[in-house]
Amino acid sequence: MKISIPYLSIFLFFALLAVGIQNTNAQDTQEKKVIQLSGIILNADSTTAVAGVNVYVPTKGRGTSSNHFGYFSMPVAEGDSVIFSFVGLKNQTFKVPQTVESDKISLVLTMVQDEIALGEIEVMPYPTEEEFKQAVLAMNIEDIPLDRGNLSPQMLLRWAEQMPASGNENFRAFQSGQMQQIQDRYGPRSFPLLNPFAWAEFIKSIKRGDLKSKD
Repeated sequence: MKISIPYLSIFLFFALLAVGIQNTNAQDTQEKKVIQLSGIILNADSTTAVAGVNVYVPTKGRGTSSNHFGYFSMPVAEGDSVIFSFVGLKNQTFKVPQTVESDKISLVLTMVQDEIALGEIEVMPYPTEEEFKQAVLAMNIEDIPLDRGNLSPQMLLRWAEQMPASGNENFRAFQSGQMQQIQDRYGPRSFPLLNPFAWAEFIKSIKRGDLKSKD
């Protein structure tokens, strides 16, 4: 089977082009230095560490998560974009410099709470606010029977105990449980009686007289 010269030239051209692209990609990969990125992730006021933060490079498909001390460490390459994400916190991005003299980078990252503010909605029983005001002014309070038993402290306390948790309370309970599970992975739970800071605060409260009964 004979192959004509034009088809052979085209085949050789595409073969050389593919080899050149492969060599270029391999050269770019070899030129990028691998760096160990480590750091501590703190909350907005920089008082406590945030555990379970997802740290990953989207283009490379690799990542890790912060431990219960907020510490993380992972290898990255020069020029990588590292994403930090956590439920309820705003995503943050760290751009690794194109040229790094050292083989490691350390950073302290502060996460910011992600708050979504919805617009105010007023629910009115009347088409306009003016009609609602007129209806309120024309109302006769004496004709409305009031059951004082429904306003007793015991009844209000019982209703408060039976009231379901709000969305904010559910989210904070889920977040607290998730952090506790992550902390249980790395060691036993802390015992409050062995915490020196708790004892110091307890002694201060005794000196202030917080535990004295008030008549």
